Amino acid sequence: MIIDDFNKKLLETVGVGLVIASYPDLSVVFRNHHVAEWFPGLADPAGRLDETIPGLDCNALLAALNAGEAYAESLETKVRRRTVSLNVAATRTGHGDSSWIIIELQNVTKMKELEYMISSYSQMVERQNRSLEKEKERAEKLLLNIMPESVYKELKTFGVTTPQRYDDASILMLDFVGFTQLSMTQDPVSLVTELNDIFTAFDRIAEQQGCERIKTIGDAYVAVAGLPDPAPDHAISIARVALMFVRYLKRRNQTHHPQWHCRVGIAPGPVIGSVVGIQKYVYDIFGPGINLASRLEALCNPMEIVLSEEMYGLLRDSFAMEPMGEAEIRGFGTKQVYRLIGDDELSVSLETPR
Repeated sequence: MIIDDFNKKLLETVGVGLVIASYPDLSVVFRNHHVAEWFPGLADPAGRLDETIPGLDCNALLAALNAGEAYAESLETKVRRRTVSLNVAATRTGHGDSSWIIIELQNVTKMKELEYMISSYSQMVERQNRSLEKEKERAEKLLLNIMPESVYKELKTFGVTTPQRYDDASILMLDFVGFTQLSMTQDPVSLVTELNDIFTAFDRIAEQQGCERIKTIGDAYVAVAGLPDPAPDHAISIARVALMFVRYLKRRNQTHHPQWHCRVGIAPGPVIGSVVGIQKYVYDIFGPGINLASRLEALCNPMEIVLSEEMYGLLRDSFAMEPMGEAEIRGFGTKQVYRLIGDDELSVSLETPR
């Protein structure tokens, strides 16, 4: 096969690399300038195909062409320290008694680089999305720690929450005896670790009984039942939580030092619950219920649970209680107060040294 000047010039102008070799001896009769650029240092075409295109699998190429199939593979070559990616396609053609192999080499380096960039960008976006998802989960957990789930869902959906009044709710206020003095004499790290352990146990107890921890203020612990979701047995739930708190501390004090003694006041609502703040969210409750629970807690001796006459009316059929007489309660006047002893399932001895 003779390639005249016109055909050579035509083949040189195409945008792909071209190699023509005889079949089946694979002697190269033509290669255009692209092939010469991609495989520099090789002599003008006079050798075999595997010399002109180093790395080409000539055995696989002949096997495909002998089977009447086209052949394709991918190659890489170094051109001035830069890797060039090539897609190779070979077909067999005939002219008279002669057969030829026409090989087309397409430079796909930019396409490969683009694919790599897209892949790298996709991986980066995926990593960022995973990171954002983790931050979102962390923020959700944080918000769920400072507000009830239903309030969080309302805030997440609408961006704001509506303050609600809860008449059928019960509130628990717990404080530790001598905590101020304890904080001055104990190592701060160990003291906070102890307090975290206790509050974590309190959270589990409250959750098991269908109650909600609203907040902690220093060593004070505030829990509620009946809000934000209604609970017909809110008084019974908060009373059981109070008894379980005392029982937990009694058992803990048998094996731990320092000793922790609490005072607990429980009272029924009404209260108002709402998210307070714009940049720093805090869910809080306000109203007579929380105030009364706080006043009752101040009347307690160590490891006592004190309740009002209103709470007594809600619990008298389910719990053992004893009257403590009348007490002057700031903001509420004179009220009959009671000491919660226990129930059939949670018998708690409150005979702790005063």
